[in-house]
Amino acid sequence: MDTSIPLSTSTRKRSRSEFDDHNQKGLSEVESVPVGPEDSSEDDDIGPAVPSSAPKKKRRVLPYEKLYISALPSSPRYSKSLMHKDQLSFVTMTPFTDFLLTSSVDGVVKFWKKVAVGVESVKEFRAHIGEIKSVSVSQDGRSFATAGVDKTVKIFDVITFDLLAIIQLNNIPRSICWVHGRGASIPLLAVSEDVGHSISIYDGRGDSLTPLHTITSLHRCTVSQMAYNNDYDCVLSADESGMVEYWRPSGSYEKPDNVFEYKSSTDLFQFKKAKSLPTCVTISPSGSQFATFSFPDRKIRVFDFPTGKLYRTYDESLLTISDMQQAGTALHRLDDVEFGRRLAVERELENPAVQNKINVIFDESSNFIIYGSILGTKVINTLTNRVVRLFGKDEPFRSLNLAMYQGQPQKKGVVTVSMAASANPLLQEAEERDPMLVCTGSGKVRFYIFTNEEDVVKSTRDVQNEKPKNLNARLQVEAKPALTGSAAILHTTFGDIHVRLFPEAAPKAVENFVTHSKNGYYNNTTFHRVIRKFMIQCGDPLGDGTGGESIWGTEFADEFSTLKHDKPYTVSMANAGPNTNGSQFFITTEKTPWLDKKHTIFGRAVRGMDVVHRIENVRVYKEKPEEDVRIVNIEVL
Repeated sequence: MDTSIPLSTSTRKRSRSEFDDHNQKGLSEVESVPVGPEDSSEDDDIGPAVPSSAPKKKRRVLPYEKLYISALPSSPRYSKSLMHKDQLSFVTMTPFTDFLLTSSVDGVVKFWKKVAVGVESVKEFRAHIGEIKSVSVSQDGRSFATAGVDKTVKIFDVITFDLLAIIQLNNIPRSICWVHGRGASIPLLAVSEDVGHSISIYDGRGDSLTPLHTITSLHRCTVSQMAYNNDYDCVLSADESGMVEYWRPSGSYEKPDNVFEYKSSTDLFQFKKAKSLPTCVTISPSGSQFATFSFPDRKIRVFDFPTGKLYRTYDESLLTISDMQQAGTALHRLDDVEFGRRLAVERELENPAVQNKINVIFDESSNFIIYGSILGTKVINTLTNRVVRLFGKDEPFRSLNLAMYQGQPQKKGVVTVSMAASANPLLQEAEERDPMLVCTGSGKVRFYIFTNEEDVVKSTRDVQNEKPKNLNARLQVEAKPALTGSAAILHTTFGDIHVRLFPEAAPKAVENFVTHSKNGYYNNTTFHRVIRKFMIQCGDPLGDGTGGESIWGTEFADEFSTLKHDKPYTVSMANAGPNTNGSQFFITTEKTPWLDKKHTIFGRAVRGMDVVHRIENVRVYKEKPEEDVRIVNIEVL
């Protein structure tokens, strides 16, 4: 749906097909590397050739594949789920120290220790006032950090599960990453912020709350993702323009010598070409590859780390999913009603507040990638391009954030030759692995654990380790007062715009705007349509005028009052016709009386008019600014 404002009394509407790419490949048709034909010698004989069958292509085989698969959880259903009081954001498994760290949108972090069977709760922190934006665990598994909307970074010691330091920032942090190798004398933490394009590096011990170094010339846009490769002592960072950079976290802070020489010889411009942004970057345990998930194209890409070459691409776009469902070529064909329900959940993932919570992980051998999809959590052999396992196919949640444990949690004592040679069942049990896949669910307050346990009892697997906020969730929703406000400040990359709201005249529109603002829905969205002497339009998470939805998930009705478009700086809802309001809105720069009774007025700008005119006068191409002007966030007063 194109929620645009007409220049005259007619209404303009675009087709989403203008923006979709119909040439995508489905997961069952992922790109494969052709195997060359067998050697053949030329035949100089004159006369017709004897017919011969074409040589068969050799099927690629991963050595010891069964052994690698046996190290994964075997049960397709989750064996246990545990709770937070609010929706889960991230789950993290610490290497070597075997802790599971879970965090939720209310700023709570929980420490869980991996034991012989499952996990045990150790400690809980109210780490931040508000949502946690990013988390990171160090390569040695000893340090853990969280970044929140309260403009702080908290540093924890994992083994003692204690809070070590608090770093106060000037702006809301965007991404954090530990950038020191195992055994380093000084732990280093890299931090990027929502405003600006610099990366600050802090002493991870908390001895100094000022940055040891600040990188200012590497990126030109806000750095949204960072990942550290211990084997190459190299950091990979990605910004909001789709640019990916390599840099060393010490010395000159430039690209290391042990990777590609020229960026032009790599495939790191894939995101820029596809006009997509990576929402996660994961380095493989071997350090030889990294995987990304990106929006809006919804592709999983696997790159070779030292060369930057693209190795595999897997398409999980809505168009491809729908085409495969209709053609019957999907991995598992779903009932039409169930497919429609799951497709609606997939569309909700386009919310910017959800996108950074989706990740892709590797198994310990680096031969398999694991990620959530409409069918469940897929495990794909990247050599053979085959789905070797599917978790949660019939479970009532869509997995988002994943973590994997593949160690041996039992006590490791001294084993003599005679003990090893004996048929001691207790010793054999102690040697067994206890693999565990942990995942969050879309909109869920639980995290789910997949193990080898086959006899799962559905009535007891959901543990009530937290007191529910309300025993009747429906009554809780009905009793929850509508969010409203009298004013808001749009913090843009060009400056602040102060807006007075009119909840009495347009209660639904104000509630929709306030709720979206507090949930971060408008964060980092662009002013995607700008027309001089008319208006500036924003509020579309897709950035092309076709996206966005209301807080209720459906379009809502117009609310017309005595307010009119008789003044500039009027804030109104954008739509594609009567009663089609979603999330997009616009600010007029002139009197626009022809919009009366066609667009709901819910506010007026009272300060920052100069910022409105600066945005109005930017260079545009077909009404779209040539350089992005973004809403950093919206503060409701």
